[in-house]
Amino acid sequence: MAISKVQEQLINNHHIKMKKTVFMFMAFMAFANGQINKKDNKTAILISNINIIDVATGNIAQGRHLLIDHGKIIRISENSPPITEYKQTLDGTGKYAIPGLAEMHAHIPPPSAGDQRIEETLFLYLSNGVTTIRGMLGDPSHLILRDKAKSGEILSPRISTSSPSLNGNSVTTSEEAITKVTTYQKEGYDFLKIHPGVKREVFDQVVKTASEVGLTFAGHVPVDVGIRHAMESGYTSIDHVDGFLEGLVPTDAKVAPEANGFFGYNFTHLAAIDQIDELVQLAKKNNVWIVPTQSLFERWFAPISAEELLRQPEMKYMPASILEDWKKRKNASIDPTTGFSAAQWDTFISIRRQLIKALQDNGHGMLLGSDAPQLFNVPGFSIHHEIEAMAKAGMAPLEIIQSGTLNPALFFGMENTFGNLKEGLDADIVVLDANPLKDLKALKQINGVFVRGRWLSKEAIAIKLEEIAKNAQNK
Repeated sequence: MAISKVQEQLINNHHIKMKKTVFMFMAFMAFANGQINKKDNKTAILISNINIIDVATGNIAQGRHLLIDHGKIIRISENSPPITEYKQTLDGTGKYAIPGLAEMHAHIPPPSAGDQRIEETLFLYLSNGVTTIRGMLGDPSHLILRDKAKSGEILSPRISTSSPSLNGNSVTTSEEAITKVTTYQKEGYDFLKIHPGVKREVFDQVVKTASEVGLTFAGHVPVDVGIRHAMESGYTSIDHVDGFLEGLVPTDAKVAPEANGFFGYNFTHLAAIDQIDELVQLAKKNNVWIVPTQSLFERWFAPISAEELLRQPEMKYMPASILEDWKKRKNASIDPTTGFSAAQWDTFISIRRQLIKALQDNGHGMLLGSDAPQLFNVPGFSIHHEIEAMAKAGMAPLEIIQSGTLNPALFFGMENTFGNLKEGLDADIVVLDANPLKDLKALKQINGVFVRGRWLSKEAIAIKLEEIAKNAQNK
C-alpha cells in the first residue's frame, strides 16, 4: 500500500525525533558513566604497562593498561589513563599477566581438620595463582565454603564441589543409587564423585538418575564399569587417566579385571599401545575431559625416596603428622616385596605419557589437576609438579597453560566469567615476573595474585606463608 507525502514526512520526523532521543540518552549515559568512573577511581586499581597473555592464542599484548574495579576487569587499553586519578596503581613494566589458574582435582579438608587448617589450605592454593578449585571429595561444609567464597566473605579460590563419594561401599544397590543421587542434587552439590568399587548395574542407575535430576559426574572408573562403557555413559571428566591402561589390555589376555593393581600397573606388560588411538577417539566422541594428575605417579608411586621429597621447600607448610603419614604410605607403595619394580614403573610411566600426549593432540581436552593435598602434593605448589609432568609427556607450554585457564572455564561453561583476560570478566589474574610461554618455571615467579579484584602482593603472600609454616611446626 502506497503512503502519502504527508505520511512520509511524519515518519521521517518521527525517526529524527527518535534519533535525537537516543543520542541524548547515550550522551546522558556517557556523562553518568564518566561520573561513576570518576567516583569509582577511589576503589579501582590500575595496572600500567603490563604484558597481557591471551591464553586462547598465545599472543602477547605488550604495554597494556588494565583497570580493575568491583572484582571485574573494567578496561584494557593501549593508552595510559592519568595515574593520578587512581588511588591504587601497580607498575607492570616488564611483567606478564595471565588468568588465574584452576586446580581441577583439589581437595578441601573436612571440618575435623579445623577452621584454621581449612583457611590455610585455601590460601596455599591462592599463593600459587590458583583462583579456582574443583573439590573432588565433597562434604556439607564445602557447600557453605563455596557460597562464602562466591560472596567474598572468605578469602578463597572459586569453589566447585563434588558430592560425597559414590563407591563400592557407599552405594551398593540401584535403590541406594536413586536415593543418594537425588539427595545430593537437592543438597546443592555441583556434581557427583565416582570412586572405585561401584558395580556396573548400580553405576548405570547412578547415570540414569543423574540425568533425570540434572547432575553430572566425574572421577574414577570402577573396574566393573570399564573405560569404554564409562566414556559412553557421559563422564564429564575422567581423572588420573583412570581405566585407560586397563582398556589397552587385549580381551584374549583373559586377566581378572580386579587384579589391575595401582591404576593398571599390574597390566603394564599386557598393554597394547596400538589401541591408544581408539580410546582417544572415544574420549573425543563423548566429550570427555581428562585430568591426568600425573604428578601422583611421578612422585608418590615412583622410584624416588620419601626423604628426597620431604626435603622439598613446600613441605614446611604441612603438619608433621601428615608428613609422617605420607612417608609411611610412600614407603609401602614402592616396597619391592609388594611387587613394585623400577623397571616396570619406567614402562608404566611411558605408557601414561603416551596416553596424555595422544589425549592432548586428538582427544576432547585436558584439565590441570594434581590431586592436592595428596601424598607429597602440597596444595598450590603441587600444580608446578603437575605442569612439569605434563611437559615431560610432550605438551607445549601454551597447551599446559590452557589446561589450567581457558579449558576449565569451557568445562564449567563459564568462559564469560573467567579463563582469560578480557573486559567484563572476573579479575582473577596472576602477575608474573617472566614470560611462562618461554619457560614454564615463570609460573612460580609470582609478583602477586588478584582474586576477584582483591590484590595479594608477593610480600603479603610471603608473610602469610611464613605464618602457615610456623603453625605447621606446632602440629
